[in-house]
Amino acid sequence: MKRGFFTIMAAQFFSSLADNALFVGAVQLLRSAHAPEWQQAALVPMFALFYVVLAPFVGAYADAYPKGRVMLLSNGIKIAGCLLMLFGSHPLMAYAVVGLGAAAYSPAKYGILTELLPASQLVKANGWIEGLTIASIILGVLLGGQLVGPHIAPFLLSLDLPFIDTGIDTAPEAAICLLIFVYLLAAWFNTRIPHTGVEMRPLPQRVISLLPDFWNCNTRLWGDKLGQISLATTTLFWGVSGNLRYIVLAWAAAALGYSVTQASSLVGVVAVGTAVGAVVASLRMRLEVATRVIPLGVAMGVLVILLNFISNVWVAAPFLILLGGLGGFLVVPMNALLQHRGHNLMGAGRSIAVQNFNEQTCILVLGGLYSLSTGMGVSAFAAISAFGVLVAGCMALIKRWHERNCREHGEQVDHLLDIARNDNLHG
Repeated sequence: MKRGFFTIMAAQFFSSLADNALFVGAVQLLRSAHAPEWQQAALVPMFALFYVVLAPFVGAYADAYPKGRVMLLSNGIKIAGCLLMLFGSHPLMAYAVVGLGAAAYSPAKYGILTELLPASQLVKANGWIEGLTIASIILGVLLGGQLVGPHIAPFLLSLDLPFIDTGIDTAPEAAICLLIFVYLLAAWFNTRIPHTGVEMRPLPQRVISLLPDFWNCNTRLWGDKLGQISLATTTLFWGVSGNLRYIVLAWAAAALGYSVTQASSLVGVVAVGTAVGAVVASLRMRLEVATRVIPLGVAMGVLVILLNFISNVWVAAPFLILLGGLGGFLVVPMNALLQHRGHNLMGAGRSIAVQNFNEQTCILVLGGLYSLSTGMGVSAFAAISAFGVLVAGCMALIKRWHERNCREHGEQVDHLLDIARNDNLHG
């Protein structure tokens, strides 16, 4: 791997670490204010909101400027969201601003991989960056849980600036204040990301013209016989995974009686399995055989349903590791295949923006439905069952969709696989 790749990984790690710790801090902030349960569940779709709204624009923006600079500005927006959360804005609104920064960050983060590395290294690069992202999720959720817990929070609150009243009086506020410095560290790594030498694609004079361009890119990717399968798979996976992060917190409270600090460790356990699965996939999978992992999605759905029958943490921990491992092994090759097709069809930034739009729309819709159902009194157990049935059923449909493509458009599918195989060998 080129040297710049590891700088990108470091920047991504610390930014994602802060994102996930902040999620736990925001949940605790709402609980401390005795906010209704539906508001806590709504944190997930609120984070996804700007991914959906700004999807037509952020991809083109990432292609128009050096991606390290785009990532630096995005971290600045996340810091602004933290400050809003500290100084009086509603946590849902402030967390949406952090989501705005993440929406701008993502096309640059993934798009720079296709600029910096050959196609033959894309699966391996995705394995590394997804594995490190999952590691940041593990440590971020654990960090957030500990920062608002009874051991570290009192120490943070005891730190005062002389002659200055910061107004930081609660454990979640102290946690959020500390996380600002983690975002600043990520921003410093952003300044060290090298230019890739790829020609920038200037923004049009009329930004509104990006809407039909984005729609065309979305249509082209959904019309591609491999792109549509990988896009459908990653959209469903991230839609469910994004909401499962909160559902595991709710399940741990209902099934095990866990606090936020205790339940955050179980979210980290899922991420451990995902990291292992991602690394194994990066070592064993290739672009041209990525679609072979689709049946694992059906197995994931079944495992999610079985979670309802577990009430012992010693059974839950290895079970959640297995669930995460299947997800990691599924998403890495499909994500790499999607990036490869998108890069060939429309350019890195635009393809990632299309991917984010679809995935975050799925998170937004599913999260909105979960928040609505929570407000209506639906239990965490019922929500988990619904998510499991959705995953298994939809992945079975995607599998049949790909099989039909192979039957009815076999030559086209084989040609696209040959392109992936040749790029993998000679890229």
